[in-house]
Amino acid sequence: MKRTPPAGFRIIDNPKLLSDSHSVSLMADLTVSVWPSPIIPSDNNQGVPNSMLRIAVYARVSTSDKGQDTENQLRELRQFVTNKAAEGWAPAGEYVDQASGKNANRPEFQRLFRDAAERKFDLVLFWSLDRFTREGVLETLQHLQRLTGNGIDWWSFKEEYLRSIGPFRDAVLSILATIAKQERVRLSERVKAGLDRARAQGKAVGRPKIVVDRAKVLDLHQQGLSQWDISQKLGVSRASVGRILAERTEATGTV
Repeated sequence: MKRTPPAGFRIIDNPKLLSDSHSVSLMADLTVSVWPSPIIPSDNNQGVPNSMLRIAVYARVSTSDKGQDTENQLRELRQFVTNKAAEGWAPAGEYVDQASGKNANRPEFQRLFRDAAERKFDLVLFWSLDRFTREGVLETLQHLQRLTGNGIDWWSFKEEYLRSIGPFRDAVLSILATIAKQERVRLSERVKAGLDRARAQGKAVGRPKIVVDRAKVLDLHQQGLSQWDISQKLGVSRASVGRILAERTEATGTV
């Protein structure tokens, strides 16, 4: 009798795997489940199909870039996204700053990272690395790593080797990390050299020492003030007050 499998199932007969008539009879009763592909929830809230790559565009000009505006960057970046539509690229928002790139306190730059944390796009496209940031190699590396840490790729329009997609990704990050490490070393060396020079010139370096009026501390303590009150009145730390009182106690045997 021919069997009709239920929805989502099919009968598989494979006589090549069978060695006797008993096995043939047994295998004829077996069915293998064929489950449909699972539906995976998407974080896509832009209405872009899941096969698309959602592209966020970032553009910036400095306040000192007289006669320039971001439209020149945006026009070419938009066209680039359009040209790659066949590869699944789709626009997912623009972030535009008119501010210096020497610090990260730029409104749209900050919004970009907030949206990256919420996975509102898949890739950030910027004109060039110096339009993205000019804070230095270390900070630049940290920004790029922050994006990749959120699962967001990045792409420099003018620097074809600067992208997190493709064969150069690991090499680029490795080079940036090496340069950032050397930058930290040079900064430390410059600080040390400056301190050594100041000491050689007889200048005091480090945190200035606070002179505590020992007699005043003891006098206030005799008046019944607590260590906290004394420290607040004299503008010194409570630990300094406690140390003076402890030394007096040790020397005289009195509290």
